[in-house]
Order: sequence, then structure tokens, then C-alpha cells
Amino acid sequence: MGSKNKLKRFKENETFKNVIQPERGLLEKDAFALKGQWHKKFFKNDHPIVLELGCGKGEYTLHLATQNPDKNFIGVDIKGARFWRGAKTALEEKLDNIAFIRAQIELIDRLFADHEVAEIWITFPDPQIKFKRTKHRLTHPEFLKRYQQVLYPQGSVHLKTDSEFLHGYTLGILNNPAYQLLYAHHDIYNNSQAPPTATAVQTFYEKMFLEQNKPITYLQFRFL
Repeated sequence: MGSKNKLKRFKENETFKNVIQPERGLLEKDAFALKGQWHKKFFKNDHPIVLELGCGKGEYTLHLATQNPDKNFIGVDIKGARFWRGAKTALEEKLDNIAFIRAQIELIDRLFADHEVAEIWITFPDPQIKFKRTKHRLTHPEFLKRYQQVLYPQGSVHLKTDSEFLHGYTLGILNNPAYQLLYAHHDIYNNSQAPPTATAVQTFYEKMFLEQNKPITYLQFRFL
């Protein structure tokens, strides 16, 4: 994407009512006005909130929001030029149960209050394979602590990835009495028992991986 196109999308995002772009400094001060107030001030209902972390173009957020009007969906990504497409489509289709936040995922506990979120989806994140990048993996224990903080007590986390490495790494982390593994499979499109939500939508990158005959892994877990 050219720099002119990116700038155009950044400008357009500023006009979208479903895009929130808090300053990092504000989040670091834990002064974000919508934290703990998403139901009351933004969605104006008490429907459960579902997050898509590293949402990219927002395909999962859009699909799930369309299929579940009784839930609210928020895509989180630092790359606003990517989720511009999802935000624009949501406005065009008058989907008022969708929002997008431009922010770093490590600040999730500054975006949401304790137990404000019902469910989290992590779709095709960077596996951060190099050892020195371990702490940046979105299923690293430090991230999991933040997820547990913002989730309902019985809220679950979904991980869908083409990276067998990240799938295996996460299974290793979850081999711990602090977690309950609800489902795991290394190739969900060759498994008739896969949950419908795991296969109902394919992201831009997922379609590319499937065309290359690359297996897609999926797992779901919750905290105990």
C-alpha cells in the first residue's frame, strides 16, 4: 500500500464514529474514558463484548458481528490503515455492534476494565519465532495475565493460526492447571468436529494459506 493511500485511510478513520484512537500516553496513565464504560457510553446496551486482537482487515469482527447481533464486537490493531476496510464496511452496512481501536495489544488492560470482556479471538498473529521475540507472542504468559484480567470469569480465548510453531507453543503454555483447554486441532479444515465459528469465515491471509495447502490450527481455552 502506498504512503498516500495510507494517509488517506488514516484521515478517513478520524471521521469514522466506530473507530477509537486513544493516545498511548493517555492509556499509560490509565485515563481512557471508555474503560469500564463500553456498555454504557459506546454501545448503549449490556450485550457481551467480544474482542479480535490483531484484527487486520477486520474480517472476523465483521462476520461475527453480522451473525451475532446480540453481541458487541471490537477489533484491536495498531495498524489503522488495515482495519479501515472493516470499519468502512461496518458503517456502510449499518452494523452498530462493531468498533475498532487503534492501540497496542499489550495495553488491553488500559482499554477495558476487569471482567468487561466476554470472549477474545486471536486470528493469525505474528508467531514471533525468534527466541528474543518470545515476550511479543500474543499467547505469552504476560499477555495471558492481561486477558484473564479483562475477561469474564468463564470467558474464553480462541487462537487460530497457520503457525504450527505458535499452536504448539501455546499448547505447552496451557499444559498447566491454571488453564482449561476446551478444544484443539492442528488442521481444522480436515476435521468434521471443528466448531462452526472456527471455519465459518476465512481471513485474507487464511485464504492464501489454504491455497498453498497449509493446515490451519485452532484452539480454545479458558482460565481456572
